Amino acid sequence: MGLVILSGLKKDGDEYTGGKILDPDNGKVYSSKIYLADEGKKLNVRGFIGVSLLGRSQVWERQE
Repeated sequence: MGLVILSGLKKDGDEYTGGKILDPDNGKVYSSKIYLADEGKKLNVRGFIGVSLLGRSQVWERQE
């Protein structure tokens, strides 16, 4: 609890880019971009090395 996993993101149109994301399992930090989907109920998160093509995406869902 209290671990910062997303930082430095700046709004760029409908998405946030230019940030960093921490993988808490291995301690590595990657470049990231995110955007909201499904009327704000889902957050699409992309972590990558260098260019966005070399990375992994996840969908985080809001708990209600």
